Amino acid sequence: MNTNTLWSLRLGFSGKQSKAIEQMGLSKFLDNSFRASYDKKITSFLDKSPKSLKELKARRQEIKASNPENVKELLKVEIQVSQEMKAWWLQKMIADDFPLREKMICFWHNHFVCTFQKVKVNHWIFQHNQLLREHAFGNFKTLTKKIIQSNAMVRYLDNVDNRRDKINENLSRELLELFTLGIGNYTEDDIKNGAKGLAGLNIGEEEAVYRQALQNDETITYFGKTGNFKADEMIDIIFEQKAVPYLITRKILQWFVYDNPKPELVTYYGDYFKKVDFEIKPLLTKIFTEEFTKDNAGSKIKDPLVYILQLMNELNAEQLNPKVLAFYLKQQGMDLFNQPNVKGWNGGKEWISSQVYLQRNTVADLLCSGRNISRRAQNTDNDMVNANSNQLLNVSLKWNKSGTNKTIIAELQERLLFHTDENLQKDWETILKYDFNPQAEGADNAVMRLFNTMVKTPEFQII
Repeated sequence: MNTNTLWSLRLGFSGKQSKAIEQMGLSKFLDNSFRASYDKKITSFLDKSPKSLKELKARRQEIKASNPENVKELLKVEIQVSQEMKAWWLQKMIADDFPLREKMICFWHNHFVCTFQKVKVNHWIFQHNQLLREHAFGNFKTLTKKIIQSNAMVRYLDNVDNRRDKINENLSRELLELFTLGIGNYTEDDIKNGAKGLAGLNIGEEEAVYRQALQNDETITYFGKTGNFKADEMIDIIFEQKAVPYLITRKILQWFVYDNPKPELVTYYGDYFKKVDFEIKPLLTKIFTEEFTKDNAGSKIKDPLVYILQLMNELNAEQLNPKVLAFYLKQQGMDLFNQPNVKGWNGGKEWISSQVYLQRNTVADLLCSGRNISRRAQNTDNDMVNANSNQLLNVSLKWNKSGTNKTIIAELQERLLFHTDENLQKDWETILKYDFNPQAEGADNAVMRLFNTMVKTPEFQII
């Protein structure tokens, strides 16, 4: 695979940015990615959902007073809004000229997990997503403080039930275990005392706030320090611990480059992350520029987003309904805004079970023949997009129409496959034979058959 295409897939979701990386060079491409503007406005699809605490209280009263059928309709509206939000985010991933910010948001989305299924308030989920967008390339400690004190997170990890007379440890535990330090780098006392420090941190208008009647003002000991600590002070103390840089550095390497990064690589980049005071932009720059020079293709299984958006880009399939696309991702185990648990998607080998591989091949057949991803389910979660499931797609594959069978095969291999061998080459040459005429009627169909065969190989599933 061409190195620029490989890194277009890693820094975005398809080969769309390959030419830009080649022409600009990686450093300039990264600079442009970091500087690219993004939309900060509240989107119109949230007009249907409550945004203030007053509106939320009124909606809940309406649901409480309604008959069962009306309750179903009110809940269905919120599910539809959630589907609109998935489509909105997917459009950003597809359309951005510099999609690294969206790729990084998706990383943080899977690190600081908050699901719609648990939170049930679309505006809070949107606020969470926008916080990730704003701080995607900023400071890890600052982002951690913002997320821990977001309405979505205090709801998702049950801190709304954490009060001085009835302590709930969920947020305190995950702050240490999953968000910052990792198992083995804290004690149960740190969790218990941290929960006391977080007691009373509850839903606010724009962000979570401490409720004086619920908060715990006891002096606590947290990682050896004693005082009346609240969220910000607690996170400052956490970020003084030696283990902080390595959990997140390992996860960044796994997200972008290696499913199984070597421990010495995690230590090397983690030490640098500590040196730059947990600034994300210099860490990403160092990782990407140094790993770009290495022969590391084939080190990562494609997640469903990269798989499907690469296919769409190669086939120029712009008419694919993003709601249908969201449902496909759900089938593949990558349901946006709804990870299976607080640990998020595990990734790696879990992206390529036998069932997932079969689904990917079915989708390749459909798209290569200009058919939409078929959807037959008729439930509340997805029935609003069924109307477009039978729409035909205009698909077209770009290839050099003055080449020979071998040059065309080589061209597609450079774009699609991290590795080939003699046996695969023989397979390709049975589809495009030595006397292949690129100007003949049906030539496009023959190359499409070759493309379809390539994207159904195990080699296409890996970058």
